[in-house]
Amino acid sequence: MDRIDRTILNLLQTDASRTNADLAGELGLAPSSCMRRIRRLKASGMIERIVAILNPAKVNRGIKAMVMVELERHGETWMRRFLEPLKDEPSVVQAYSVSGSTDVVMMLRLKDMEEFDTLSDRLFRDDANVARYTTMFVIRTAKETTFVPV
Repeated sequence: MDRIDRTILNLLQTDASRTNADLAGELGLAPSSCMRRIRRLKASGMIERIVAILNPAKVNRGIKAMVMVELERHGETWMRRFLEPLKDEPSVVQAYSVSGSTDVVMMLRLKDMEEFDTLSDRLFRDDANVARYTTMFVIRTAKETTFVPV
C-alpha cells in the first residue's frame, strides 16, 4: 500500500459517495487507474464494505446504551453461547468479548426504555450464565466515528 492508496482510503472513509471521477481528479489519476486501485483495495479486504451511516435519532434509535456483562462461567464455549445470539439482535450494534473484570461490552441503539427492558429480560435476566450486568445510558456523545487511521 502506497501513499495514493492511503489517500484513497482516507477520502472514502470521509465520503464514500464521491464518484470515481471526483476521486481520480483529486488524486491526479486517470479514472481507470483510480478504479483499479479501489477494486484492488476491496479484493485485498482492506475495504470490507461501503455503507450509509444513518442518523440514529432520525430513524427512531436515539437512545444509546453501553452494557457491561459479567458471565458466571467462562471459556470459549460459554462465551460463544452468549455472543452468537447477539448477532441476530437489531438493537445490539456492537458486541465485544473483552479482557478484565467484564467479559462482554455491548453498544445498544434503542427506540425507548420499553425496548431496553424487553431486551434486558431476554439477554441478561433470563440467562443463567449472566452473573451481573451494568448499563450506562449515553447522555452526550463527544466523539463517534467509523474512521480508521491509515
